[in-house]
Amino acid sequence: MSGDERFERVLKEKIGLDAGCVGPALIARAVSQRSALLAARNADEYWARLHGSAEELQALIELVIVPETCFFRYPESFATLGKRASQRLAELNGARPLRILSLPCATGEEPYSIAMALLEAAIPAQLFQIDGLDVSPLSIERAKRAIYGKNSFRGAALEFRARYFSLVADGYALAEQVSRQVRLQCGNLLDPALLAGEPAYDFVFCRNLLIYFDLATQEAALAVLKRLTRSDGVVFIGPAEASLLSRLGMQPLGVPLSFAFRHPGVTPSAPSQSPPPVRPAPARRLQVLDSEGPAGAVADQAAEQLQAVASLANAGRIAEARQRCVDYLAQHGPAAEAFYWLGLLSDAEGQPLDALGCYRKALYVQPQHPEALVHLAALLAAQGDTAGARRLQDRAARGVSKDA
Repeated sequence: MSGDERFERVLKEKIGLDAGCVGPALIARAVSQRSALLAARNADEYWARLHGSAEELQALIELVIVPETCFFRYPESFATLGKRASQRLAELNGARPLRILSLPCATGEEPYSIAMALLEAAIPAQLFQIDGLDVSPLSIERAKRAIYGKNSFRGAALEFRARYFSLVADGYALAEQVSRQVRLQCGNLLDPALLAGEPAYDFVFCRNLLIYFDLATQEAALAVLKRLTRSDGVVFIGPAEASLLSRLGMQPLGVPLSFAFRHPGVTPSAPSQSPPPVRPAPARRLQVLDSEGPAGAVADQAAEQLQAVASLANAGRIAEARQRCVDYLAQHGPAAEAFYWLGLLSDAEGQPLDALGCYRKALYVQPQHPEALVHLAALLAAQGDTAGARRLQDRAARGVSKDA
């Protein structure tokens, strides 16, 4: 067995990482970096250093996991969470607080977004508790520090930053009223003893992780997710994972663009009362992103047309949203944001090939469109095009470094 295959195998055993999804070159680079740092003369010598050393294995893991996250990523998921949480609390009638899990939680943007979404939905702090787990101790430490740079805040709807963050020397510091709602700890989804003895969760966020596993590992991971989620609970996943969960027996919640699923055979009850308004992070105000877009009043009209697309999509009126995109393109010509929305709508309807084409068009118009890069990379990885996915991930990372 070659050296690289040994390292690929141990990473798969430890964290489920499928070398075919991220590309063997990524693992080889990580091995090379750690070997050089330890002055190992060859792969066999580094293997000997790695074997039996939990600390060195963790150091290697840190090099092959690259968290890609930001606050309120996929905002429709958080809007859905706010509504469902209010409904669930009405059903519980004070019996207990809500339990929410974010896994992997990376550097904390997702669990803290969950906390802000619930606070914005007027849910009292004592009525919910969030657990954030990640395989990376370094990511957990950064999450506990809770100071974030510009790249964690994307889009134009950043009103939440003024409410929940304060400007400090090295970024934006999260308010204690948010951070105290989240318990952070290391945890591995593939650990059979993960959260053993803990009550199941009402809501579980596990987004853009399963696409890095092979089918057998995906099935094992989903079995753990099912165990961690109450029978009447909800699992939120990434857009490229929707077809996977459907194929493995989970049922979509039926809320467009939320990428939310429930256990099979469970029919959600109707809300017993109208939930309070949900303001987790208003869907970002869409802008015309073409380099030679219309000016003045025409530009304002174009921005309003794209905002209408977002509103229709978030309301579940997918066909109308799609037609608005088509009309916009006919009126204004190629626009990255319109193509991106067409891709997201196709993703939501389980049409990955159409989504691929639309994301590619968005990137043709605007090569560094951040959301299109991330979604296209996830779809390519899910289809086995690991080299293409890696190239897009590298492009996205280069864009991140410019803004950091």
